[in-house]
Amino acid sequence: MRKLFCLLTATICFFSAQAQQTAYHLVIGTYTAPGKSEGIYVYDFNTTTASFKLESVEKNVINPSFLTVTPDRKFVYAVNEDGNKSGVSAFNFDAVTGKLSFLNRQNAEGADPCYLIADDKNVLIANYSGGSIAVFGRQANGKLTPAKQVVQHTGSSVNKARQESAHVHMVVFSPDRRYVISNDLGEDKVYTYAYHKDAAKNVLVLKESVSIKPGSGPRHLVFSKNGNFAFLVQEMTGDLTVFSYSDGTLKKIQETTILAPAFKGENGASAIQLSADGKFLYVSNRGTANTITTFAVGENGHLISKGQISTMGKGPRAFVIDPSGNWLLVGHQNSNNIVVFNRNKTTGELKDSGKRIEIGAPVCFEFVSKK
Repeated sequence: MRKLFCLLTATICFFSAQAQQTAYHLVIGTYTAPGKSEGIYVYDFNTTTASFKLESVEKNVINPSFLTVTPDRKFVYAVNEDGNKSGVSAFNFDAVTGKLSFLNRQNAEGADPCYLIADDKNVLIANYSGGSIAVFGRQANGKLTPAKQVVQHTGSSVNKARQESAHVHMVVFSPDRRYVISNDLGEDKVYTYAYHKDAAKNVLVLKESVSIKPGSGPRHLVFSKNGNFAFLVQEMTGDLTVFSYSDGTLKKIQETTILAPAFKGENGASAIQLSADGKFLYVSNRGTANTITTFAVGENGHLISKGQISTMGKGPRAFVIDPSGNWLLVGHQNSNNIVVFNRNKTTGELKDSGKRIEIGAPVCFEFVSKK
């Protein structure tokens, strides 16, 4: 009887744990001006059914277009994209209720920050118009210190309308966290910086840079699951570059495209995401395309196109694959909604689920476990 009781208890606990893992917070960064958004939104999202319910809205936050949640789920950091008045803000995050509370804000030390990353010591932001990377320290209470370092990029490229100066579009940690990779759309370059997380001033030290095809506009980059490859999408041309990666060094091994053969419209390649199993890569394109393209990832890092579909909206600025891998959510900045797609984990195929989240100018997503 005792063995039976223990078995039943273990079974109940197992299925309870499985059930608990279906409930997540979905934290969404948006553009508030101009538009319908009021700030940072937090939804309850069920990964079994893709059902959702609004939990909270952190209002009076200027253009929190990109944000990140710390691994301990205690804090949220968000850029405030506002020209020369731009900043970066810190918030407490309640992982039970999903509510945020403002802590402090620092000057971005550059115009129009468009991306940020964080670890236990620092928050790093990419200033697009300012052409710089700014590094801020994190205090124990989550507040941000004034900038510890500002790395200014200089230079330009061939497209005088869009590449008249440096435009830093992304910062991302290398898989081993020893380096920070930065894509510069204005210079057509990808920079690698050695990362000294405990340094008081020189947190980033330049290691090297890689030149990308002139006029292509490198935007976002993601590493392969094993860390041996990196995939870079170019905003202006829709090109997709595959690199081998080792110890801070990127080497090109493949060039392909996210464009359909007959496409003659306007490009605006945006987000790039890898499935959790590392088998499929997805890339969105705005402009007049409004598509998402699926690629299979080979063991050698090379990409094979598996098809392309409409995102069912306008301006697919960003998207995210949910923790279960069964859903892919696309945020449309211009049509003010999120379209939820069913995702086949075996084939990578996407199909419209019919589910929509109506929200103003969504541009960034983070899933946060409730347990």
